[in-house]
Amino acid sequence: MAFRSEEDKKAYWKENLSLLVKLLIIWFVVSFGAGILFADVLNNIQFFGFKLGFWFAQQGAIYVFVVLIFVYMARMNALDKKYGVDEE
Repeated sequence: MAFRSEEDKKAYWKENLSLLVKLLIIWFVVSFGAGILFADVLNNIQFFGFKLGFWFAQQGAIYVFVVLIFVYMARMNALDKKYGVDEE
């Protein structure tokens, strides 16, 4: 990976870490928040015959995690192209 300048390198890693922090916050809120902290409130709602808090703790957090992987992949490919460090 060869950056055009040191400024590009710093900007790339700043955007990379910013994206990573945002996605980790989403993952934390969904897995810990919806699955544990807000489970009692969410359990008042039924989803596919299951209480929503239970569903998030057992299935929803996993689905969100898989979606976040694909979001990260797409955003990092775009970021790599933006800074000219993509694998072409």
